[in-house]
Amino acid sequence: MPSAWSQAGNDLLLCVRLTPGSAKEAIGGGWTDAQGARWLSARVRAVPEKGKANSALIALLAKRLDWPRSAILLESGDTNRLKRLRITGGGGDACARLVALIETWVELT
Repeated sequence: MPSAWSQAGNDLLLCVRLTPGSAKEAIGGGWTDAQGARWLSARVRAVPEKGKANSALIALLAKRLDWPRSAILLESGDTNRLKRLRITGGGGDACARLVALIETWVELT
């Protein structure tokens, strides 16, 4: 089964299925779309207007990954629930740490 992340040079590409307007913020669990692609599930309190939910997602990921917000970029899915994010500068040992965290989250149910 494909993973919710992939590596692109020193960067990680992360596929996230976002639920905005949630009662609590959380990351965890995996979701598989009709094409068999795997997505990491995330929930934020922010509403999906004017980029608020996207900003909340980036802030949540930055906090949980202990990574700079400025190094997490939304590549696609601005107005869609399915998002692709680029986490820059994750080469070497840092990449292994990020992947281990992400894999743990995807395995949560």
